[in-house]
Amino acid sequence: MAAKARKPIVAAQLYTLRDFMKTPEDMAKTLKKVRQIGYEAAQISGVGPIDPAELRKLMLDAGVEPIGAHVGIDAFRNDIRQVIADCQAWGVGYVAIPWLSRESQKTLDDWKKLFREFEGFARKLAKAGIVLQYHNHMFEFEKFGIRNGKGGTTILDLMYRHTKLLQAELDIGWVVRGGHDPVAWVEKLAGRLDQVHLKDWGVVNNEPTWRAVGEGGINWPLVLKACKKAGTRYYIVEQDTCTVSNDPFLSLKISRQNLAEMGL
Repeated sequence: MAAKARKPIVAAQLYTLRDFMKTPEDMAKTLKKVRQIGYEAAQISGVGPIDPAELRKLMLDAGVEPIGAHVGIDAFRNDIRQVIADCQAWGVGYVAIPWLSRESQKTLDDWKKLFREFEGFARKLAKAGIVLQYHNHMFEFEKFGIRNGKGGTTILDLMYRHTKLLQAELDIGWVVRGGHDPVAWVEKLAGRLDQVHLKDWGVVNNEPTWRAVGEGGINWPLVLKACKKAGTRYYIVEQDTCTVSNDPFLSLKISRQNLAEMGL
């Protein structure tokens, strides 16, 4: 008898609620709200000072499973053993490097050196049963090797060409903001895309702005179909800002409702 496919998990990115996650008391209240608006899982990021094991307990008490975390690159460089210990205390099998300073890598050789560093981190984490990911923004779609206005290869392409263990935590909203086709990128990263970030974007006062999933211009049915085919299991909803709703809880709720209507 064939094994049943694992049910996809829709999670909230706690960075969206960072202003409400500053103390353990705030965290407990916020996590209960996260569960009430329809999320049974969350990714850890943007939280105030708290022992990792205590945060895990608060999340589980609220009915919100931790499914991953964001940890800055300096933490990996300073003490990767502590990063591993924190992941184990959180009870997560995924950890993503969430952001880089674009100015820190000026040449292609600088980037290749960084990619080797990433792969070294990934090997050490893999020995502990933890998957290292990279979370993109927009600058990774800049290209090296343009000749006479043609061609070139994006930084993100180069990153996954020069690594093997590193997974992508592809941010669909930033892919679109970078001028690229999210379906093509999902297909390109199939097998290395256990988790994705979902955010939408639209226009207000002639300026691009983040929107709840399904409230902007991204063709989500096509994206979700591609993610399913690529083996994605975790769909993480994030909004950097909530300039339309002015309420991150409402934005997360709208995203969850819209995704449910899309069958997720």
